[in-house]
Amino acid sequence: MTEKHLSSQFDSELNGVSSRVMELGGMVESQIQQAVYALAQFDTEAADRVIETEARVNAMEIEIDRELSSIIARRQPTARDLRLLIAISKTTANLERVGDEANKIARMVKSIIESGSSRALPSTDLRIAADLASGLLRKALDAFARLDTAAALSILKEDDLIDQEFDGFVRKLVTYMMEDPRTISASLDLLFLAKAIERIGDHAKNIAEFIIYIVKGADVRHTSMQEIESALQ
Repeated sequence: MTEKHLSSQFDSELNGVSSRVMELGGMVESQIQQAVYALAQFDTEAADRVIETEARVNAMEIEIDRELSSIIARRQPTARDLRLLIAISKTTANLERVGDEANKIARMVKSIIESGSSRALPSTDLRIAADLASGLLRKALDAFARLDTAAALSILKEDDLIDQEFDGFVRKLVTYMMEDPRTISASLDLLFLAKAIERIGDHAKNIAEFIIYIVKGADVRHTSMQEIESALQ
């Protein structure tokens, strides 16, 4: 991920903290996969595994932030190195929030199972969206490891597909509720799950934006796709 510096110790520190981010990313990705499995199979044990991992994710976020603070204080990095460290910090925060969303999904799945309404829920669309979001996060982590701006741009475009899936799913739920008020409670549960899945895609998008920030020094948050493409030229 990093370029060579005169200080081999600095290189080692940068590579070390980058590896920790990838480790955190793998842990969070596993949480999503377990949450999706819990949703697909209405599996309480899988949901419990997601919830149990939350404390480890939180602890690793704190550890990475401490390492970053130490590096900045000792090395006083400038230019691209400082952008890299800032982006790593923001990426770590986004990964922790992905873990939060997976945790929400797992807890809601447990609640649905305990309520006895699990088999009545049409969750196929949700599982497809969850797989899309999980795949997007995997691509974002791979692009971050390689600082690949072309891959980052592709991720930003792909996030729009998840948003479209979410909007379509919401319209479908509204139709269900209007046609049969008895579906309102179950539909609201699904809406909660859908929103958590959409946010996972949003966090993957944020990571892609940080890649562009590191490489190009351009802050492309809240900008149009045309402006982002222009920044990458």
